[in-house]
Amino acid sequence: MTPFTTLTAPVAVLDRANIDTDQIIPARFLRKPRSAGYGQFLFADLGLTLPRDAAILVAGENFGCGSSREGAVYALIDAGISCVIAPSFGDIFAGNAAQNGLLTVALALAGLADGTVLTIDLPAEVVRLPDGTARSFTIDAFRKQRLLAGRDDIDLTLSHAAAIAAFVRQDRTARPWAGVTG
Repeated sequence: MTPFTTLTAPVAVLDRANIDTDQIIPARFLRKPRSAGYGQFLFADLGLTLPRDAAILVAGENFGCGSSREGAVYALIDAGISCVIAPSFGDIFAGNAAQNGLLTVALALAGLADGTVLTIDLPAEVVRLPDGTARSFTIDAFRKQRLLAGRDDIDLTLSHAAAIAAFVRQDRTARPWAGVTG
């Protein structure tokens, strides 16, 4: 994953509440390989097309509710979205987003138009509006660290490789009968 620190980019506005993961990417498109690029199927059944240069999506409350479809996160990322701002998120969607490098900011922003440029400052937990106003948000400390470091689950596991190897050595000495041979 690419580390996320700050982002200054235009927004796409989706002024609707309760956009579920099936609306983000309909299930029929998930039969295709991820390498095909899920971004082309983003909001397919809603008939929406995001502005080409938008990297921030501003949406209504309860964004990403519904099933635990990780493909919804893939579709957003593949379409160039790096951050979604909404008053609230489906819990599983927010977890999937953080695991894949997509920042979710729980914040209500009204009155924005497509193309408005915002700055997201993750270390400071601030969104800067075009008029200079700063709006604070909070994010789970563990998710924040993952995003700042650009670490996914595999990276996190590999960061403990020395401790894991030491445990395996110690365990094989203490319990030689339980070790795997070969």
